[in-house]
Amino acid sequence: MTVFERIYDIKSYNVDTDVLRWFKLVAEGATVTEVSDLEPVTQSGVSRGLARLEAQVGTALLQRSGRTLRLTRAGEVFKPYADEMLHQLADGMTAVAQFVSPETGTVAVAFQQSLGSWLVPDLVRSFRENHPGVGFHLTQVHDELHGLPLNEGTADLEVGTRRFRTGQEATRPGDLAVWTRQIGVEPLRLALPRDHRLATRREVRLAEVATEPFIGLRPTSALRKLGDDLCKQAGFRPAVVFEGDDLANVRGLVAAGLGAAIVPAPRAGSPEAARGPVAYLEITDSGAQRAIYLTWPAGRPLLPAPELFRKHVIRTVGGGRIRPVSD
Repeated sequence: MTVFERIYDIKSYNVDTDVLRWFKLVAEGATVTEVSDLEPVTQSGVSRGLARLEAQVGTALLQRSGRTLRLTRAGEVFKPYADEMLHQLADGMTAVAQFVSPETGTVAVAFQQSLGSWLVPDLVRSFRENHPGVGFHLTQVHDELHGLPLNEGTADLEVGTRRFRTGQEATRPGDLAVWTRQIGVEPLRLALPRDHRLATRREVRLAEVATEPFIGLRPTSALRKLGDDLCKQAGFRPAVVFEGDDLANVRGLVAAGLGAAIVPAPRAGSPEAARGPVAYLEITDSGAQRAIYLTWPAGRPLLPAPELFRKHVIRTVGGGRIRPVSD
């Protein structure tokens, strides 16, 4: 059967979406009377509609059990497809509504944890000053080197430090076709316990801490790889004695005096920026910084609200150096 024949075959059923909605309500426990109360239709109209749907499908979908109707085995098979059709229709109506009025849309943003305490909140806040009706669905993702972008395709945009292969270059099985644009550069610092012999310094060369124990994220982390590469460039391999799942764990282990760590520079106003048990020294080695990227799908156009936010991010952060605070 060709594509055109399949389309014609589907159209020949002439299924009424209102009847599908009535079927869904009844299948989930509503009575015909309750459906009639909810919808602008009589009880007999509901019954005729359900009978018409069964005739189109070619078998009984519902059977009476006392005052209620229960799904037959065929009805149980049919219901997930009816649900999916109604969901797709609702999504399509939402997409059109957003196209007509992008100020009422929703933006799904995936972001790395270390950017969730400053960059992402700042971007959302500044965006909503001009677009207060736009909602956000925010999801944290890890900086895994080989993870899929956009929270495995469920997000509209990703803000993070992973640079994905873009456009048609995404050729591995399971890869998502995406566009990635660098929007900023974040300095890295050497985190040391406050009582460390070098903690009073403002800057340090990594070679000076070659014999120190190190604390890092797991080897699959992009930040861990960047730190290991910086140490290799400085002529040594860091002795990682503890590995954490996130930067809060890493900083906590440094504060406990268990080692040094290469971490992003603390941001103004963050808890890390206040004087405490951890000192942050500028690393003078070349390349002691990490890029921040904005990623979005290449295989489909963004809806208007996510597209507005994408342009806002590029305009607000685009290419400028993100300055650290001094310790």
